Amino acid sequence: MAARRTSRKGPEKIAGREYGFGAFANGKALPFKGKGELPAMGWNSWNAFGSGNTQELTKQMADAMVRLELDKAGYAYLVLDDGCYRAQRVDERISNEEVKFPDGFAALSDYVHGKGLKFGMYNDIGTNLCAGAAVGTCGHEDLDAQSYVEWGVDFLKVDNCYYPWDNATFSDRTNARYTYAPNIRGIRVSTGGSEIRQSAEDGCFRGQGGYLHRGGYATNIGTFDGTNTGVTPLGERSGELVFAVRAREEGTCTLCVEYATGQEEGVGQWLQIAVGEKEDEIRYFDGFLPPTEDPEAFVWSEPVEIFLKKGENLVRLMNHRRQENVLNSYAALSESLDSVKPGNDIVLSICEWGKTQPQNWGYKVGNSWRILNDITFQVGADGDPGRARWAGDGTDSITSQYNKAVVMDEFAGLDRGWNDPDMLVIGMDGISLTMSRTHMTMWCMMNAPLMLGIDLRRVEKGDELWKIMANREVIALNQDPLGVQAKRISCSLEEENPDSVYITNNERVDVLAKPLADGDVALLFVNVSEKDWQQEIAVDAERIVKYIGHKMTARDRFLDAQVYRLTDLWTGTVTQERSGIFSVWQLEACGCAAYRIRPS
Repeated sequence: MAARRTSRKGPEKIAGREYGFGAFANGKALPFKGKGELPAMGWNSWNAFGSGNTQELTKQMADAMVRLELDKAGYAYLVLDDGCYRAQRVDERISNEEVKFPDGFAALSDYVHGKGLKFGMYNDIGTNLCAGAAVGTCGHEDLDAQSYVEWGVDFLKVDNCYYPWDNATFSDRTNARYTYAPNIRGIRVSTGGSEIRQSAEDGCFRGQGGYLHRGGYATNIGTFDGTNTGVTPLGERSGELVFAVRAREEGTCTLCVEYATGQEEGVGQWLQIAVGEKEDEIRYFDGFLPPTEDPEAFVWSEPVEIFLKKGENLVRLMNHRRQENVLNSYAALSESLDSVKPGNDIVLSICEWGKTQPQNWGYKVGNSWRILNDITFQVGADGDPGRARWAGDGTDSITSQYNKAVVMDEFAGLDRGWNDPDMLVIGMDGISLTMSRTHMTMWCMMNAPLMLGIDLRRVEKGDELWKIMANREVIALNQDPLGVQAKRISCSLEEENPDSVYITNNERVDVLAKPLADGDVALLFVNVSEKDWQQEIAVDAERIVKYIGHKMTARDRFLDAQVYRLTDLWTGTVTQERSGIFSVWQLEACGCAAYRIRPS
């Protein structure tokens, strides 16, 4: 696989059909991606220190991981987040910030590896990092790959802050022109001496997002921005305007589009024209249309040659570039790593915060993908633990992340990768021990990457925080070799479809079930509410099998068992259940009850 660079002049031609929207659902990862990685476990510097991390602090964290025996519990990666590079490239290369990291990254990597740990770093697919340093990988993927391999990097977290081909976090908002189609009023097809005209009203919308404006034109054709809460991650998260065009004879003809452009969320300038279903489509146009005076100043495009078969043809007008461009950029970095280090085993953590719906495409190149913006924006500093919260309106809470991730189980797996609801906030101000235990259990049940964010100097082996982070029985769920994310099988607010309805109302109790490699089942009762729950919540073996039986290794043995052995994963208490009904009668606010159930 050859190293390559993306361009800083404009979006590139998509590298191949396998990088395009039509291939998202085929289940095939790109050839340079490693296979079968369980969720990564480690420590990341951001929540503890923000951009204030240093070489000395990093060494202290490495020392602490070993002293606390967190490495023996499975925490392997020590990851430098933002704030570690010089503000500018030197001879096109990224390099260490000389005051905070005076000995360089290779020496620090050697120190971390000398502790028996793995070394991780951070970058961004845009031009700049989120904290501002102008050292993003865009246009430098080949050189950065060489640096990371030379430094012995085992893990890369890659952000999406200053991405030039989308209105990313700190990018120009008018960059929406790249990721939305123009407003469309109609099409004109000239074929065989005749002309076919269809208005937007004659077409139909596929997927979600696009709609017919009261002005008689189609608008909002693009991909939903998934950065925030409130919109389900399930279903087709992008939209198209589709026309059925009937040709009298097979042959080449011309298509003109009546359009008007904009540079704002919902209306852009980039149009894709394809004929056929997405799996075997032929694209005839993929680029900018000339700008118009405003989003309602409609003009006709220049003719585009297309080929139609005799009879009915599917002509699709769309813009899937929000997803395709980002996949292409992450792929360019991963391909370059593979070219420098064939058989590339560097873990790639995609961190574009769910913006481009990475649950659809992330598995093709990444080991995990963030599903929302940050879990906290009040990060710590040396001596300050930072602050997090259990619930809130934005993404910056434990439950905001959980509420979305819990219905995304079908996107995850050993053959794909993992939904990432961001780092653990255990030990931050605002998070109680009860919240921390529940938070840890939810993340383990959902096969989320387990990245500690606490200043480990605040932890002593055997204290309450340590007991939560190092609970091997709970961690075993996350690292179970079967690699199946738990499914929500019951919810006090949703009887019919608890596994697929996105719920943001926290006044509820959820029940999650997770099949394990040895035939056991992990069962979690979680009180999402901040009020005590005093009411029976029960599920039986048949309900468990109904939802996860197709993924269990011993379905019939579980269903037909005469006795079930229940181990409480937080107290160690062992009980037996003969009825096949598993229940709790009360749960404290933000609390949980977690069991490993063994049939016999």
